[in-house]
Amino acid sequence: MKFFICQIPARTFYLLVSLHPISITPVLYSEIKYLVGKEIMLELKQKYVLNGILLYLLSTVFVTYLAFEDAITPETWNSLFWIILLFVAVNGISKSFMQESPARHLYYYTIASPQAIVLAKILYNLFLMAGLSFLAFGFFLLLMGNQVVNMPLFMLTLLLGSLGLSSVLTMVAAIASRASHNFSLMAILSFPIVLPLLATLMKVSKSAMNSMDWSGLLGFLVILVTINGAVIALAYLLFPYLWRD
Repeated sequence: MKFFICQIPARTFYLLVSLHPISITPVLYSEIKYLVGKEIMLELKQKYVLNGILLYLLSTVFVTYLAFEDAITPETWNSLFWIILLFVAVNGISKSFMQESPARHLYYYTIASPQAIVLAKILYNLFLMAGLSFLAFGFFLLLMGNQVVNMPLFMLTLLLGSLGLSSVLTMVAAIASRASHNFSLMAILSFPIVLPLLATLMKVSKSAMNSMDWSGLLGFLVILVTINGAVIALAYLLFPYLWRD
C-alpha cells in the first residue's frame, strides 16, 4: 500500500490541480444536472440492463448463502461482500461509454463540455453504485446475518468504496471506449488502481466488523479519500484530451 502511495506524490497531485483548477461554474453545473437527468431517463427506459444487474447481484448472494449457510466467518463474509460488489460494479459501470454510438458522442461534443460529461458520468455511477452497495449489504444481512459491529464506519466505507469504484471504472471505460469498445482492455487498465482501493476497503471494513474502535483507521480513510480525489481530478484534467480524439 505504501508503494502505491509513493507512486502518486501529494505534491504532484496538488501541482496538477493548481495548473487546471476544478471550478464548478453555473454553466458546468447546469450541464452536469441535465446530463445526469439524461442518464437516469435512459436507465429507466432500458430497464432490462438494471434488472440484469439486480438479478446478477441477488443470484450471486443467494448462491454464496447456499454454499456457506451458517458456517461463514466474519473474514469470509467481508471478502465475499467486496468481491461480489467489485464484479457488480464492473458489470454496471462498463456500459457508461461503451453502449453509446460515435454519433451520440459527436452530439455530446456539440452541446456540452468534456468536463461536464465525465463528471456527470461519475456522479450518476456514484448514485448507481451506492444503491447497489446498500442493496447488496441488505441481501447479506437478510441471508447471512449481521457481522458488522461498527455500523457507522462500515457505512462510511461503503460510500467511499462506491465513489472509488465509480470514478475509477468510469474513467477506464472512457479509455476503453476509444479502443473499439474493448472490454478486456478495461479489466487490464482498472486492475492496478482497483487493487489498492479494494485492499484498503477490505482492511477498514474488517476493522468495522471486529470492534467499535476508530483509532488507527484515520490513515486508511485518508488513503481512500486521496485515491478518490486523485482519480476524479485526473479524469477532469485528462478526459478533454481523450474526448478530442
